[in-house]
Amino acid sequence: MKLYTREELNTYPLSLTYDDLSLVPTEISRIKSRTEPVTKVRFLGYDLGLPVISSPMDTVSGINMCNELDRLGCLGILNRFDSSLKEFSSTSLKDNKIKAAAVSLKTDEELLSGIREKCDIICIDTANASNNEVLSKCEEIKSWFDFKVIVGNIANGLMLQQLVDAGADAVRVGIGGGSVCTTSIQTGIGIGQASSVLDVVQQRQEKKINISVIADGGIKSPGDAAKALALGADVVMLGRMLAGTKETPGEIIKYNDQLWKKYRGSASFGVKMKGEFIEGEETMVAYKGAVGNVINSISDGLRSALSYMNCMTIAELQQKAAFAVLSNSSFLERLPKK
Repeated sequence: MKLYTREELNTYPLSLTYDDLSLVPTEISRIKSRTEPVTKVRFLGYDLGLPVISSPMDTVSGINMCNELDRLGCLGILNRFDSSLKEFSSTSLKDNKIKAAAVSLKTDEELLSGIREKCDIICIDTANASNNEVLSKCEEIKSWFDFKVIVGNIANGLMLQQLVDAGADAVRVGIGGGSVCTTSIQTGIGIGQASSVLDVVQQRQEKKINISVIADGGIKSPGDAAKALALGADVVMLGRMLAGTKETPGEIIKYNDQLWKKYRGSASFGVKMKGEFIEGEETMVAYKGAVGNVINSISDGLRSALSYMNCMTIAELQQKAAFAVLSNSSFLERLPKK
């Protein structure tokens, strides 16, 4: 069996997802307990206790979620839908100061002016960052205010330099991999999430491009988050893993003696206007309780992964991670049996 470095894996002939890969320990670990490794990272000027940020979806990232993630050492990005952003810009600074907010291509200087004292990071929330309109909006925002700007999404690193030239500080990587995203089915666009992250990270490294990489989509478990970070992502963006928690917008629904909450893609029918092209689905997810429980499970899983790999930090993991490519049978063998 061949073990791959990150660089070797980027030349693999097939497009890969997280399910296709496994981290493989190659050293005797010096770490006594999973409490020893450090999961802290620096992202766009902030020290995060855990490299997790929320997807700016209307059923995931409201003000409550953003505030709680901030308390937990993560980063929430306030969604741009409904009245969330306008309410945020008009409420008192003392009660609602978050780090990041999503905006559309139509967002004007007046709205951004209303939130600039409460927010340091702007996410231009589009499906395709490789677009002149996105580049122009990034340049425009940078000319107005001193925000850190996140753009997205991209599937590979071919246009990375152009995004940086337009002023982008971070990029969301992944097209079609979200659990309620139907972009690949509707358009035929996209590659496996692992290969997307690999390609962007490799382009960044080879061309010495200064931009942060966000692994966005396809992360279903703490193990997937560990793989994304080992592949070189600076942080992981979560949607479904955070959906259904107490802090997400929306009511708790009781159905068949179980509690549920709505979860939908940003391009689903429930979000988009009549007559617009739909690239997302709407569903229900089981109620999970406090989001802190999800964050704790991710922290525990990542710390365990670091201890298995004999790494004290995520940076160390990214330097020496070894990967195996799994057959379908190998993947199925690893799943818990009922």
